[in-house]
Amino acid sequence: MSKPAYSYIRDPAEIYRQSFAAIRRETDLSRLDEDLTPVALRLVHACAMPEIVDDLAASPDVTRVGRDALAGGAPILTDVEMVARGVIANRLPQENDVICRLGDPSITNLAASQNTTRSAAAVTLWPDQLAGAVVAIGNAPTALFRLLEGLAEGWPAPALILGFPVGFIGAAESKEALIEGAHGAPYITLRGRRGGSALAAAAVNALVDVSE
Repeated sequence: MSKPAYSYIRDPAEIYRQSFAAIRRETDLSRLDEDLTPVALRLVHACAMPEIVDDLAASPDVTRVGRDALAGGAPILTDVEMVARGVIANRLPQENDVICRLGDPSITNLAASQNTTRSAAAVTLWPDQLAGAVVAIGNAPTALFRLLEGLAEGWPAPALILGFPVGFIGAAESKEALIEGAHGAPYITLRGRRGGSALAAAAVNALVDVSE
């Protein structure tokens, strides 16, 4: 059997260069603060949808806030392992801990006792590590809602909330709740149903490498 003669770019550096050149050509960054541009580029790179920048919402100066937090050794708290696995650990400035409590043996019983999802129950294990942390939520709207409830109850404030829950039920609403009441915590989020673990991880990685 003859080998197909596919023509494609094999050099990873060239793929990277051309990818970000295409993103800059095709993405309207004009409405974004300069501070948010590196994060926006990484998010578009993660999903190949330039139009998502129209739905980005963020606090002022969030990239600097996030970079400073990570440089100071802040842990990264995530709602699912897919986000944790997407963070490029060897680029973190202080070998920052990347923590997902969803697999904790107590979670199933805790969720049942709280009459909620496992993701939301896992968030209730965060308070001891929450102060000054970078939170990256890329799956469960209930996790983001529970975080906001906890902050309203007096939980320690994280340095930054990256809110990218995805789905048809609660995702858009949880992100609007974040925008309307993050209880003093800076945030980056994507309005509407779109989101996901790849975007949440990309946002974290953008805080580490803002070269684009």
